[in-house]
Amino acid sequence: MERVVSEAQLTAAEVARRAGTTTPTLRRWVKQGLIPQYHGVWTPAACAHARIVARLRERGHPLGQIRTASLEGRLAFAYIQDLLPALESHCTLDEAARETGLEPALIERIFTTMGLPAGASQRISADDLQLLRYCAAMLAAGLPLIAFLQLARVYGQALAQMADAAVRLFHLYVHEPLMRDGVPGLQMAEEMEGLASEVLPLASPVMDHVHRRFLAHFVEQDVIGHMETDLDAGAPLDLGRLRVAIAFADLAGYTRMTEEQGDEEAVGAVERFIENVGHTLPEEARIIKTIGDEVMIVGSDPATLVDWAVGFQELHATRPLPRIGVHFGETLYRDGDYYGREVNQAARVAARSAGGEVLVTRPVVQAAGPHLHFELIGEVRLKGFTEATELFLARAAQD
Repeated sequence: MERVVSEAQLTAAEVARRAGTTTPTLRRWVKQGLIPQYHGVWTPAACAHARIVARLRERGHPLGQIRTASLEGRLAFAYIQDLLPALESHCTLDEAARETGLEPALIERIFTTMGLPAGASQRISADDLQLLRYCAAMLAAGLPLIAFLQLARVYGQALAQMADAAVRLFHLYVHEPLMRDGVPGLQMAEEMEGLASEVLPLASPVMDHVHRRFLAHFVEQDVIGHMETDLDAGAPLDLGRLRVAIAFADLAGYTRMTEEQGDEEAVGAVERFIENVGHTLPEEARIIKTIGDEVMIVGSDPATLVDWAVGFQELHATRPLPRIGVHFGETLYRDGDYYGREVNQAARVAARSAGGEVLVTRPVVQAAGPHLHFELIGEVRLKGFTEATELFLARAAQD
């Protein structure tokens, strides 16, 4: 195994290796004032800054431009890397396989599935090794490999999005304002590092608590969903398939609004729309994903979901008006998402609706309660489908 370097002080050779450069180049950068954190000792913060300089040089930025950026504090984010664990190679792939009992090919697959950088399985850190021990324990406990890999992919994608958002939001609302205020580079870096040192340790307990809250919620919903499925006379589904209600909702005229009122106003409208959807959804339904102004929603009960859709439209009288399509059918569940013909059909139904409308298919009408009225629009050949689909306009029944 490779020697683990002390995080208090690094050698010039180790810094050069991490930055992907040479020790003479490092000395030249120090002499030219490109590494302001270097004061005779290579600390993790100075090393992080050297890595940033190396990446900028690879992209063709001249030394003078990099020096100016350092003085202006534009590279101050590098200091925060000092608070993160160093990804020092601790063991080889084969050593990790022997330690965890996982096949080398499976370790590579786990890292790839989680979305870790290419080559991560060839530079396994002590923390990576502990992660692999957890993975081995989950599989040894009896979790099927197909379920484990899907869970790993969902975790990887979700955590990557969270990490990306954390970095971008910190840059937009902390780093940028400090630069606009003309705070000197070193002072800016110290302020950012101080804030990050207080916030970062709180991230894991917050995520763990939210995760457990959602686990409790979805376990309850799953129990209820299984009971209702068992009471339904429908044929049993193949492994990996679920029968669900699917809704797509977006804002009619969103593109025109972007052109007429600008991005800020349009994005504000989308944020309010998505927030309203999330706050008003029934307990058994949830947002699966958003793409621009479009929201995909899945629930176990089509009657409840169409009730929500009609009620949601009644709450909105100002433009841009939502348009919603609802369908019910069998889907393929993979990696926390839903796929298949029925999902595509729901999306096409929504695309045929106008602002303020809720369009549904016959399976939804058959499941709905008497307090709703469904007006048959006709049989419509949806894009990508050879057979025509009956579409109904849903609204509250008149007394």
